[in-house]
Amino acid sequence: MKIAVYCGASSGRATGAYKSEARKLGRLMALRNIELVYGGSSAGLMGSVADGVLEAGGRVCGVMPKVLVDREQVHIGLSDLHVVEDMHQRKAVMMELADAFVALPGGTGTLEELFEVWAWRQIGIHHKAFGLLNIDGYYDHLLAFISHAADEEFIRDEYRDFLLVDNRSEGLLDKLILTCS
Repeated sequence: MKIAVYCGASSGRATGAYKSEARKLGRLMALRNIELVYGGSSAGLMGSVADGVLEAGGRVCGVMPKVLVDREQVHIGLSDLHVVEDMHQRKAVMMELADAFVALPGGTGTLEELFEVWAWRQIGIHHKAFGLLNIDGYYDHLLAFISHAADEEFIRDEYRDFLLVDNRSEGLLDKLILTCS
């Protein structure tokens, strides 16, 4: 199984909770023989997830556009690296390679990737599982908005239910694996 992880190239606030849980997710993925597909960077949460996978002996596939290869630090321990033309191709390659998707804390790029995966699932372009790792309540306000949008009948309940959510790496991986089997 391969899981694409979307997350920040930043580590977030100084408490370290995001970075610690990202690394834990990576270790758990490797221990469950799940390959990481991600943006290819050594920076921020992206680097932490990759480090966790590699420390536990797992495989890591990075997908990075040419424009970011020089700007971001490509992780030196990658099992595979796909250098692509642009962000559109990056997302398409990650979508093709992955069996499921996880969003950790991140900014606009992370949200854009999550919502694209969700919209594509909704219209039937794919039937893959995806979820949010809600570390330290990072996504609480977004989840409240999603519930509000559903209450206002802009998101159907069956589409809202596509989004798997857990506060713990173990719980989210269990849900993804169950949904994918």
